[in-house]
Amino acid sequence: MSGESLAAAAEALAGTRFRLHGRDPETGLDCVGVLAAALAAIGRAAPLPNGYALRARKLDGLAAVARHCGFADADGPTMPGDVLLVRTAPCQFHLMIAVAKGRFIHAHAGLKRVVLLDRLPDWPICGRWRLNDQI
Repeated sequence: MSGESLAAAAEALAGTRFRLHGRDPETGLDCVGVLAAALAAIGRAAPLPNGYALRARKLDGLAAVARHCGFADADGPTMPGDVLLVRTAPCQFHLMIAVAKGRFIHAHAGLKRVVLLDRLPDWPICGRWRLNDQI
């Protein structure tokens, strides 16, 4: 299991319907659901949170959740499979997964689907994690 396999599994979800707290690609995914579905596709357990609010001032314990899912803090250049926590608004956090060639996959609530971006938007990065076997 590699970052590349996680990236490919995430990219395969492009076009999936958006649904807040969604965890099933058949019925819809949110950003956490994209990560959960991609991890499941590569055979990794994904004990990710559910029932969270769309907006929050802070996210307590997210690094511990990442570690529990087999991720570690990442540094250096962004690699395929890296999971980024970004702040899209003052009280809104969002997860994205890096895929090949500097592109990113994420669940876009406004477009109501999972989309592939050609570049990282100008959002502050609050955290970045990589699968432990890639560190």
